[in-house]
Amino acid sequence: MQKKGAPGKDRIMNKEEYFDTVEQLTLALMYLTRFKDEYGGDNFAWKGYSFEVLNDLIDKDLIRDGKRPSRTKSVYITPEGVEKAKEALEKFGIEE
Repeated sequence: MQKKGAPGKDRIMNKEEYFDTVEQLTLALMYLTRFKDEYGGDNFAWKGYSFEVLNDLIDKDLIRDGKRPSRTKSVYITPEGVEKAKEALEKFGIEE
């Protein structure tokens, strides 16, 4: 019998939980590695993650692409994305 609660040795994640966790951790990593753009704007991050995850985060308006998504190498983390990233850091016990 599997235990309920956080995944670990005794519980296996289902596919939905897995993708949700990957999204949360990706957003948290983007937040931790954020930088200012040349105009001084905060909360930009490099796009070096799975396009599937990035597209889902864009669809949820947690990050935004630049004016030319195919050429832009960074994304903007929205205020809601910042909050979700901070929640993920807390959830996974990661200090900022």
